[in-house]
Amino acid sequence: MDKKELRKLRRPYIKVLFKNNKLNLLMTSIASILQSIGALVISWLIKEISDLIAGTSKFDFKTIIIVTLLGLLLFVVAWIIDWIFYPRFFAKPMKQYRDYVFERLMKKGIQSFSSESSALYISALSNDIKVIEEEFIGKIQAAIQVGVTFIGALVMMIIYSPLLSAIAILLSLLPIIASIIFGNKAAIAEKNVSNKKEKYLSLTKDILTGFTVIKSFKAEDNVTSLHNDVNTSVSTAQKRRSKINVNISYSSGIAGGLLQIGVFIMACVFAIKGIGSVTAGTAIVFVQLLNYILSPIQILPGFYSGVKSSFALIEKIAVELDKNIDESGEDISPELKKGIFIKDLSFSYEEDKKVLDNINIDFKKGGCYALVGASGSGKSTLLNLLMASYHNYQGKIFFDDIELGKISARSLYDLVSIIQQNVFVFNNTIKENITMFKEFNEDEINQAIKSSGLEKLINERGKDYLCGENGSSLSGGERQRISIARALLRKTPVLLVDEATSALDAETSFEVLDAILKLKEHTRIIVTHDLDENILRRCSELFVLKNGELIEKGTFDALMDKKGYFYSLYTVSQTN
Repeated sequence: MDKKELRKLRRPYIKVLFKNNKLNLLMTSIASILQSIGALVISWLIKEISDLIAGTSKFDFKTIIIVTLLGLLLFVVAWIIDWIFYPRFFAKPMKQYRDYVFERLMKKGIQSFSSESSALYISALSNDIKVIEEEFIGKIQAAIQVGVTFIGALVMMIIYSPLLSAIAILLSLLPIIASIIFGNKAAIAEKNVSNKKEKYLSLTKDILTGFTVIKSFKAEDNVTSLHNDVNTSVSTAQKRRSKINVNISYSSGIAGGLLQIGVFIMACVFAIKGIGSVTAGTAIVFVQLLNYILSPIQILPGFYSGVKSSFALIEKIAVELDKNIDESGEDISPELKKGIFIKDLSFSYEEDKKVLDNINIDFKKGGCYALVGASGSGKSTLLNLLMASYHNYQGKIFFDDIELGKISARSLYDLVSIIQQNVFVFNNTIKENITMFKEFNEDEINQAIKSSGLEKLINERGKDYLCGENGSSLSGGERQRISIARALLRKTPVLLVDEATSALDAETSFEVLDAILKLKEHTRIIVTHDLDENILRRCSELFVLKNGELIEKGTFDALMDKKGYFYSLYTVSQTN
């Protein structure tokens, strides 16, 4: 992607930093300008007091006192303005930026997000935001202040001595050039640190998630070594960044010192020899004003490199958030009138390796259907296709008379809910986990609780019981019932159930599936490994998959009488 495209991508992210924040920025800028003027007034006072002592000042003591009071007033006014507006200016950009990034993230499709690294987004919303906050937003006011004082100091220096000013300008060119060079390197180094931290976050997340597996396989030493290697790469990247920052700091400091000493020596020479009407006060004030010439040389390179680094991080997240966002399709009514009809459906994850091959299935409205077959037969893939997780399939999938590819994602999710094997539960109350933080009336919530079989849990612990991290305070069956209650509360016409009971014991599995089978007003499509006769007999029809092909279909009794592939599967399952 070229620089023009990157600038176009990052533009809305930078714009949102200052959205509805212009007044706060204006007022903090005014405060910075007042501080700068106050600082320049102090420099003027230093010269005039020195010249007053030497008897060469054009102003009397009374005038100097009045100017001193006016300078103090400027600082007080700046203080009040900053106290009111700066906290607002500083806090608002990052809140708006986080909100914007998160909103863009929520526009990604289910499958596109699941195929990406979540650590990238965690890093962008934590480490990267800290850099943007500290190196860009946090330094804007200081940059304005040193910029104003630089201009004011330069004007005063030219008025006092154009020749000395020319010498000062020439001596300041080298650190400015050095800062530009190091600023580009700093941006690259900051992006590299961000990438290394992203990898570290990804590994840490995997280690903590798989902690039980690591311990049970006695892989602690191996995993620790892997962690240390990745952590070392982060440290190495940080060292490189720090070296560049040290170079920026010292090159600016040394150049600034040479500038200050060089100009002061020349001012003394001019004052002694009477060149250019340079007085002792002029020589002293030049040293003072040089601080304001030096400040931009010392601060602006860091600000420049910070801006470059921030823009690089913004571009990084902008590029990722621009991928796999599908906002196409038409909005449809959230109702199923006829059913779901699959025609000649084929799908491959990899070329020339079909996972589903020429599938034809009718799921009629209000029916309960089971997809059965051995592991790897394509059952879960079929459900994922119904959720529009993939678009590169051959054939057609109709919801009533509308092809799936023409339906917007938002409309589809109003039409279909899915209950999966791995239920995610937030570290919040049972009620919030059922409602997913939306507003519902209590009657609707209570009905969902009753239909999902959660009444016993609610009676024992209450709706405000905290579920723990990822539902650690609940059993597997209780987590599954919460997922069922979520789906029921949404009142979607279609309910997909993907191996929802595979991790449960036989009794709990039956109870969960029984609760689903009782939902007569929904069209239910169940993928199950549990070939329980009491459950399968209650299904409208069974569809038997083998190696991605639909090889049998019918009721439980019809398939058993046929004594085909399903009969073999069922018989084997009963002997285990």
